[in-house]
Amino acid sequence: MPGTKPVKRATQPEDVKPSKKVKVSHSSHGREGGLVLVLGQGDVGQLGLGEDVLERKKPALVSLPEGALQAVAGGMHTVCLSETGNVYTFGCNDEGALGRETAEEGAEMLPGKVELSERVVQVSAGDSHTAALTEEGAVYAWGSFRDNNGVIGLLEPMKKSMLPVKFHIDEPVVKIASGNDHLVMLTLSGALYSSGCGEQGQLGRVPECFANRGGRKGLERLLVPQSVHLRSRGKVCFSDVFCGAYFTFAVSKEGHVYGFGLSNYHQLGTPSTNTYFAPVKLTSFRNSTTSWVSFSGGQHHTVCLDAEGKVYSLGRAEYGRLGLGRGAEEKSEPTPVPGLDSAQVVACGASVSYAVTKQGCAFAWGMGTNLQLGTGEEEDEWAPVQMSGKQLEKRSVISVSSGGQHTVLLVRDQQEC
Repeated sequence: MPGTKPVKRATQPEDVKPSKKVKVSHSSHGREGGLVLVLGQGDVGQLGLGEDVLERKKPALVSLPEGALQAVAGGMHTVCLSETGNVYTFGCNDEGALGRETAEEGAEMLPGKVELSERVVQVSAGDSHTAALTEEGAVYAWGSFRDNNGVIGLLEPMKKSMLPVKFHIDEPVVKIASGNDHLVMLTLSGALYSSGCGEQGQLGRVPECFANRGGRKGLERLLVPQSVHLRSRGKVCFSDVFCGAYFTFAVSKEGHVYGFGLSNYHQLGTPSTNTYFAPVKLTSFRNSTTSWVSFSGGQHHTVCLDAEGKVYSLGRAEYGRLGLGRGAEEKSEPTPVPGLDSAQVVACGASVSYAVTKQGCAFAWGMGTNLQLGTGEEEDEWAPVQMSGKQLEKRSVISVSSGGQHTVLLVRDQQEC
């Protein structure tokens, strides 16, 4: 690729021929441009509003060079995908999550462009990493994964990547999803590949005995992307994938829901609170009269959406993150969230939850401490409340994403709700 630095790849055989170029498409790829709004805490620049604005109680407009197709919140950074396929980042860059040079004082506090030679169609972000999917199905990532003992590296053991590196997958990828410290990739043929920390089973392919830094084989077992296989003999093709902080959901082409990773509060919808190191079919999602179209996981809870626009929650209940009213208790099965019957997007932060309706209204509930709910107050909300503010007037919300202490909205001008 002329004009760019050499890209490091995972080890591959010499006789592997490059795959035929194909433009990938998936329902998760943004098709509607808009403006980016931010709120919450921004002490390391994750609001993108400059050095003087470290907190916003109500949504504030981020100044970007072009319209955005996607806006996602990492742990302490933000990633925006433009309508022309460019990637802009801002926030904490200690471990390379911005994918660009930030030596100049304050450079991380404002949006800056990541230099990539290919057009990007989707981005994802975790605590200290960012990933980008190109229109031809290639995956680039930067930053680092971490485990309970600290940095484990990105593609190479103990080596964080301050600039984008290319992940080698044998076929085109159509969707990427990030947990706090893991990345899952869905390929054109319906296979799943995973990379990152495996301590909580979130990779779905590393047995518990090797989950701590890869065991005898070392960190490469975790970091180099490899495919996820079911224990059953029959091959399953997947159509979608979603990540929580420490767990993963995958939907098969037949509509079955599989999960793996941490379920200590039943956030996977499992009867037990075991950790699942390989995919299991989740029977709690089988009883719905409609199909499941979206999942989003926080630290210990999940919010999901069915094809009829109904929102459900499960997992840990503290701080109101399930949206089921004051006094609600932990749920091991998807439980309808009252008052949300026409949703098209759901999202979670660590202890907060969101839904966007088909009319373009955003609702939030859960922990209020970091001002992520848009109420302007720090009180917890035990039931959905509509997000408000001057920047939301006469605008429709397209999507919402929540990080460790901040929240990002993608909006467009339209009629009032």
